[in-house]
Amino acid sequence: MKLPRLSLALLCFWLASLTGVSAADSSRVYELRTYTATPGNLPAVLARFRNHTTKLFEKHGMVNVAYWVPADEKDGSATTLIYLLEHKSREGAAASWKAFSADPEWQTVRKASEINGKIVAKAESVFLAATDFAGAMHAGNSQGANRVFELRTYTAAEGKLAGLDARFRDHTVALFKKHGITNLGYFHPTDADKGAANTLVYFLAYPNREAAAAAWKGFRDDADWNKAREASEKNGKLTTKVVGVYLNPTDFSKVK
Repeated sequence: MKLPRLSLALLCFWLASLTGVSAADSSRVYELRTYTATPGNLPAVLARFRNHTTKLFEKHGMVNVAYWVPADEKDGSATTLIYLLEHKSREGAAASWKAFSADPEWQTVRKASEINGKIVAKAESVFLAATDFAGAMHAGNSQGANRVFELRTYTAAEGKLAGLDARFRDHTVALFKKHGITNLGYFHPTDADKGAANTLVYFLAYPNREAAAAAWKGFRDDADWNKAREASEKNGKLTTKVVGVYLNPTDFSKVK
């Protein structure tokens, strides 16, 4: 029996309804940006964001997700701002940045903040797509004491990113929760030159550093974790590099 032909738009709508993801949401991208301030100018960078930049981002269609400063000196606590934006699409991101850069208000603010020289020495950007096991970035957000966050970046062994994803999807995320770790967003870079084929980037939250240490000890000692890890690595390790950076939220971050 010949089935009726569905229009492409109707088919997309039907598939989206099965996954619970709207057509608009499916094209959304995130942008992880890291700014290195010139010597002594991190407070000036933070002030510019607090008083002007975040509002101008919103004006031009960008969503301010979260802003952090590394907690430890070795990771750039005196020089570094790390933040996450959300865009409607990659094309939307390009349009928003173009409009932001051309905004007379931004140009006036930038010029005033740089009257004694540039305050940002380097700006890096990585576009990210959420995985199918990602949590919400605002998970566990409250009006209580600020939490401690961790940005973790895993480099998968060649051909092992799918296996790494599977281990997180089927085991790790639930085990983190079991041990008091709050799962936030899990992402893959979208561009080949930024690690699209072998990189997992994710964020966790803890009540404090002591709680983080205790949670990780409990996780690593967990028999279920060790069983899952051994099973996933029967044909070789899944990762070649793991980097973790503890983060403190800025006073103007929506995620705290």
